[in-house]
Amino acid sequence: MKLSKLFLIFFLGAILLVAGQENKRLDSLLVVYKSQEQDTLKVKTLDQLFSELRHEDWEKANAFNKELIFLSKKLNYLKGEGIGYLNQAYYYRFLPNVDSARFYFSKSVELLKRNVTKNELWKSLNEYAVFETLQGDFDKAISLADEGQVIAVELKSGTKLIDNIQRKSAIYMDSGDYELAMEATLKASKIADTVSPHDSKRKAICLGDIGRIEMLRGNYSEAVIPIKEALNILEKLDDDIWLATMLMELGNVYWYLEDYDSAIEKYKICLEICKKRKRQDLIAFSLGNLGLISMSTERYGEAITYLQETIKMKKAKAASLNNLIIDYNNLGIAYFETGRYRKALENHSIAIKLADSIKALDLLRDGYSARSKAFENIGDLEKALSDQRSYQIINDSVFNTTKSAQIEELKTQYDTEKKEQQIVLQEKEITVLEQKAEISTLQKILLGGGLVLSLIGFYGIRQKLKRNKLEKEKVDAELAFKRKELTTHALHLAKKNEVLEGLKQKAQELKEHEQSKTGYQQLIRTINFDLQDDNNWENFSRYFEEVHKDFNRNVKTKYPQVTSNELRLLALLKMNLSSKEIANILNISPEGIKKARYRLRKKLDITTEDSLQDLVLSL
Repeated sequence: MKLSKLFLIFFLGAILLVAGQENKRLDSLLVVYKSQEQDTLKVKTLDQLFSELRHEDWEKANAFNKELIFLSKKLNYLKGEGIGYLNQAYYYRFLPNVDSARFYFSKSVELLKRNVTKNELWKSLNEYAVFETLQGDFDKAISLADEGQVIAVELKSGTKLIDNIQRKSAIYMDSGDYELAMEATLKASKIADTVSPHDSKRKAICLGDIGRIEMLRGNYSEAVIPIKEALNILEKLDDDIWLATMLMELGNVYWYLEDYDSAIEKYKICLEICKKRKRQDLIAFSLGNLGLISMSTERYGEAITYLQETIKMKKAKAASLNNLIIDYNNLGIAYFETGRYRKALENHSIAIKLADSIKALDLLRDGYSARSKAFENIGDLEKALSDQRSYQIINDSVFNTTKSAQIEELKTQYDTEKKEQQIVLQEKEITVLEQKAEISTLQKILLGGGLVLSLIGFYGIRQKLKRNKLEKEKVDAELAFKRKELTTHALHLAKKNEVLEGLKQKAQELKEHEQSKTGYQQLIRTINFDLQDDNNWENFSRYFEEVHKDFNRNVKTKYPQVTSNELRLLALLKMNLSSKEIANILNISPEGIKKARYRLRKKLDITTEDSLQDLVLSL
């Protein structure tokens, strides 16, 4: 079972905007709007109406914004026009219409620069950076955030500077550079303590970011502590929306820790807060999270209910198409697991149509793959084959553009690191030889000069300590090199199995539709042999034992009930590999890995509060 991409939910906390107030504020604004003259004050009111309605009704919000732009042009009011284009960019971002959103973000920044309106320009640059982060153009996003940071300094605004640095932290998180993300977050926290020491909310947000980074690093137990600290602060403040966001983050951590009951508890509290504040967008996210939890625990009936509701809400609010596609595919999977194959077909077909409309290849591929299985189960083998072919074409395309590049990058990295380690080892050996030569010369001089034995002993001990230190550094360098060899070998093994599995599926497809099947059958047998070949594992085990001495013996001594297959899984967890990499190495599905981890936790009697990863690393 393939679940939704949780990073879409993680990023929510980093880009969350301040919530609107109660509906009475909207009513008040409408009264003011109807009584105002056609001037710049009305432009401001139209902007406030857009902000109030954009979480409730995008089309009404956009209608007010179009009036804002029209009136600003009529008044030759560049500041208002720039704000209107920023609002228009928001609108297209959530349709989504990437090209139009980028056009209006760029136009907003251009106009606001001409008007020298620094506060509004800062906001526009920040939101443009959020957009480019979501599109994956991290260099552009950092460049925009840097521009905003310069303006924050010019405005002498500590709060804006903190926001900018936190924005950069979020960009680094999404780009996978967690070291820079943590560095930026700690810097923002330090500035917050200096500039606004009594701003508890910003302190809580910084703590939440620290927890999020640890979660993304895979340090789930460590992530719980700062997020809980942030929650304790937010519970004392009158800011339900940030409280809900932090509860969602904590639920995500529990999801990864496989503590599903705690995750459900946090998600449900978050949902109640969002309902109370009538934040339909966050309600939809919370329902989607509950749907994912239900699927993880194989409660597919509950998952269907949650996913149907979140889809209904997201459609009504013109939510991101990417999120809708993921929800439709997940709903199709849930129907499939309950044996309702025609309902599965219906939802996967919607997902395929939407994914094709925005050329989201990875989501389109998932849709074809899942729908093919549904067609097969209702007996329509012709359509199942057609979808499988479409899946393979797209999968090959994705593989050619990404996997090959990754393999080449891995090879280059391995070669470079190998050369670097060889140089380090050679330098250590040269240093040891030089020290030996120095010692020999020194001894001759001391003996020839007739120095007392105590002095000779003193220098001998001193030089022996130096020699021991150098030998230790050499051993450490060799061990570091072996660790890199081990990791590279494991990743190559994962990539090899992934490629072989793809070839096997393609050969199987060709075999079923060609007259001569003997050659294809032989090819499939060969691939199966290579996939199951224990020689690869023996090589890996040899590398592993050199780096992690006595690991297997310690595990068997402490947990004699562990099987050989579970011992393999523990070894790969010890290396801190991802579930996908482990799945490829062991030639099983990612869902199989999740179930294997769950069974292992039960066998090792690990409580929900403890981390399997922490236990393995301690062995």
